[in-house]
Formats: sequence, C-alpha cells, structure tokens
Amino acid sequence: MRIARFTTGEDPRYALLEEGSDELVVIAGDPLYTPITPTGRRVPLADARLLAPVIPRSKVVGVGHNYAAHVAELGNDLPAEPLLFLKPNTSVIGPGEPIVLPRWSQEVHHEAELAVIISRICKDVPRERASDVILGYTVADDVTARDIQRSDDQWTRAKGFDTSTPLGPVIVTDLDPRDLAVTARVDGELRQDGRTSEMVFDVATLVAYVSGVFTLLPGDVILTGTPAGVGPIRAGQRVDVAVEGIGVLSNPVVAPR
Repeated sequence: MRIARFTTGEDPRYALLEEGSDELVVIAGDPLYTPITPTGRRVPLADARLLAPVIPRSKVVGVGHNYAAHVAELGNDLPAEPLLFLKPNTSVIGPGEPIVLPRWSQEVHHEAELAVIISRICKDVPRERASDVILGYTVADDVTARDIQRSDDQWTRAKGFDTSTPLGPVIVTDLDPRDLAVTARVDGELRQDGRTSEMVFDVATLVAYVSGVFTLLPGDVILTGTPAGVGPIRAGQRVDVAVEGIGVLSNPVVAPR
C-alpha cells in the first residue's frame, strides 16, 4: 500500500497512490488514527500537489554514522551503539519544496536515507516486535550543514534548521527494508549509491534502541543513516533522493531568503 498526503489548494488530505497510477484514491481521515477507508473520490495526480507524507507529531529521530563507508569518509570510528540526534518537525518539507540554504553555513550536504514511520505509541519495543509499530517507510534527505556539524559540540543547529528534512513522496507499508538501494543525485549526477543491507544497525535494531530511549508517538520518524558519497549542494541545483520500492524525492536548492 502506498499512502500519499496531498492538497489541491484546500486542507491536506490522504490518498492511496498505486505505483504508476495517475490518480489519487482519496481516503477518509488520517491513516495514523483511522482505518484506511476509500471515500470513492479520485483526484488526478496532475491536479494535486504531493506534500510530506507525514508531519511528525513530536519528533524526527536521526541516526548518525550507520553506514561504515560513510563513517570512513568522514574520518570517524564506528559507533558501539546507535548515535542519535533529534530534528524538530519544523524542519520537514515535502516533494518539490525548496531546501533553503542557511545564511550561517558555507557547506551544506545532501544525505540520502530510508525513513521509518511509527504507527502507534510505543516504548521499549523488543527487536522481534519492531514491525508491529511501523506504519511504513518513506524517502528522506537529512540535509546537513557540515561545517557547523564540525564546529558545534552537538548537531542540533547543523541538522535541525528549517527545510533540512525533505520527506516523500509516499509512505509504503508493505516493504522489506533489509536490502534496498538508496541513492542521491544532484542535477542528475549520481553521488550516493548504497544499500540498506550495509547498515551497521538494521531497522529492527534501531526501532528497539530508539524506543528504549524515547516514547515514540504515531507519526514519529526515524532516519536510518546515510551511505557514503555525501557532498555539497548549492543554490540552483536539484537533489533527487531515491529508495528502491518507494520512489524519488526531488527538491530544488535555493539561496537564503
């Protein structure tokens, strides 16, 4: 099942979007809280604008240094446990929305990632029950002010600024996350090309670990880390991040306002 969030100029609504389809099948309510029930209405995809498929109710939990090759390219050591950081929900944007470069950074990077969407309130989830609390998966770009990440003692400013968390285009509920291609292209040039099987800590381990630290709420997002190949983005460029089985998340990059 592929769940989209969209607008035609009115309040955002949810719909089902089959792969390759040019129509949105509108559903009632919010799929995080109500059963998925088609309303009978269909909206041409050309008449709609896809939004971030979820706006986290409380938090985006990032995981750093979760691909060995990425750790190596940054000159760091592999973590003994998942390295966590938080991003505010105000950092989230959707497909096609601009990534606005912050005035106070001179080196902003793309980071292609698989994102996990939490389905219900949970705490201390056993690893073997992780799938019970996952609604589905989407594509993420953990945009990072790399110079600020190096200069600050923690990563809040480097990773939490407005527009630093593009998500989309849809949530896929029936996906096996264990071995998916994760790529990033900038103006069509392939920059990142990895697979989720290369994660240091897999999805189930991350859900168990994160839920041991924080109570997770419906709509919370866990970013699972990025493969090697991160690099700079500049105003005027376009970043296309893709995860196999989900689709492509495309965002332009613009100068500070």
